[in-house]
This record gives sequence, structure tokens and C-alpha cells, in this order.
Amino acid sequence: MKIKITSPISMYKITDQLKKIGFSINLIGDIIRRNNYKNQFSTFEYFCILIAENDFDLYVSGVLHNVKGGNSIYIGPQKDIEIFNAYGKHIYVIAFSAAFYDKTSKDSIFLNSQIFFNSHSEIFIAPYFGTNKYNQVILIERLMKFQSKNESLYISAAHNAIEGLILDAYLHLDNQESEKDDRLDYVSFANRFRVLLQRDFRSNKKVLHYAHELNISVRRLTEITERAYGKSAKQLIIDKVKTECEKAIKLSSFTISEIAYDLGFSDEGNFSNFVKKHTGKKPSEIREFTT
Repeated sequence: MKIKITSPISMYKITDQLKKIGFSINLIGDIIRRNNYKNQFSTFEYFCILIAENDFDLYVSGVLHNVKGGNSIYIGPQKDIEIFNAYGKHIYVIAFSAAFYDKTSKDSIFLNSQIFFNSHSEIFIAPYFGTNKYNQVILIERLMKFQSKNESLYISAAHNAIEGLILDAYLHLDNQESEKDDRLDYVSFANRFRVLLQRDFRSNKKVLHYAHELNISVRRLTEITERAYGKSAKQLIIDKVKTECEKAIKLSSFTISEIAYDLGFSDEGNFSNFVKKHTGKKPSEIREFTT
């Protein structure tokens, strides 16, 4: 069974934690509640790991997955998802950015692996704790304790928790799945592009810059992103900048002029024109609607 999501809603009103450090852990019920009880989301640039104690239904890019309790679910960036039968259940969502996790070459390999990207399914499901709920309790409580101590310890614990979950998932890759498929060549470049975009979107909004950084042609980069994400590199840049513009307008207390400068626009006029063109609203209208 397939459905078409015609108007995906933002992942959720981004928590201060996710905005600040690029990592958060929440109950899916809390996310749905913050999203005015709407169950449609987009992962945008975030990687997501769902830890499910209970059964629930998950649509990813229009494909239904009946998820059983005791599993962990790995979802890559740029996915439209819908979640059913999850409110009020013990289902946690770990969301993190590539910039948060990707610190070493090993981390980069993990992010580019079949766990998050493969040609067979939009998601990867691996047994996490089965009927033993103790493992989930340990993970959640451990993170919460570190969070209450200090941010640097919490960030280290969060990185280690993600790595542990990914390593657990690797145990359940069969030999065929572990073999490199040609799509991963594209995904590797696409993921590196996304990491560069996270770093440079304020100062560089042209495809040529990112192609140069990756040592490939603009045409090649566009082919890669279209194959990996179904969008051109130019459109992904626009989407990223638009998302950051809306986020800053809604969440920051800066003036429109200050936001324009912070996001790398030459002046407030160019910023306003970009926002109007790509959102259909002026910055002042977005801020007025939010308040």
C-alpha cells in the first residue's frame, strides 16, 4: 500500500537542544504533541534512530512498514514520514545532524553506510532489545543523567550512544546487504555535499563552490544529488537556506536585518526577496504569524 504526502510538515518545532548542539532524544508522543498532534514529518538534514518498545506503523516516502516492538529503526535525511499508532507509547526518537556525529573517518563511513542509505529500502530495521526492556532503560537514563551534569559530557555520551546503536545494526546486515552497491558511490558524495552545505551555506550558496570542494564537476554533483535524493544540488541548497531563514525568523530575537547578515545575504532586501520567492511570505509576515 502506498500513499502520497502532499504537504509534509516540519520534523517538529525544533527543540533548543537540537538547534544548539545538533542532537536530541524525545518520545515520539512528545514530538507529535509539539507538532499540534500532526503525524507527518520530514527528516530534513537529520539522521534519525527510532527505538521502539511497542508496535507502530511507519510510512516512509509512501511505503508502509509495520514495526514491531523491540526494534530500532534507522532513517536517513530527506525522508517524508508518517507515524501511526505511536502516541502514548514508549517509542523514542534520536535525531542528530551529520555535523554533530561526523568527527572522524570512521564516523563518516558509518553515516554513508547501508544502515542509512541502501537501494533496497528507505529504512533499516534491526532488533534492539527484544523482550528485554532493560537495555532501553539503560540508554535513556544514562543520557538523561549526563544531560543533567554538563553539556560536554552529554555530547560525548550522545555520540557514543549513536555509535553503539549503529554498531548493533551492523550485526544484522546480511552478506548481500553488506556488499557495496553502485548507489553508495553516489550517496558518499551526496552525504559529503550535505556536510559541506551544513558548514558553508551562510557564505556559499552556489553549486560551483561545493563541486569544487568535492573535486567534481557541477554536472556530476547534480547527477549525484538527483540520484540520491531526487533533487538537484541547487534545489538542496535553496531548501537548506530557506529552512534556516524560516527557523531564524521564527525562533530568534534578532532583527530581520541582523538575520540577513548572519545568513550571508548582502543586505536585507536580498534576504527578503529570497524568503518571499521561496516561501510565499515576507519575513515580517512569517514572524507576525509565529508570534
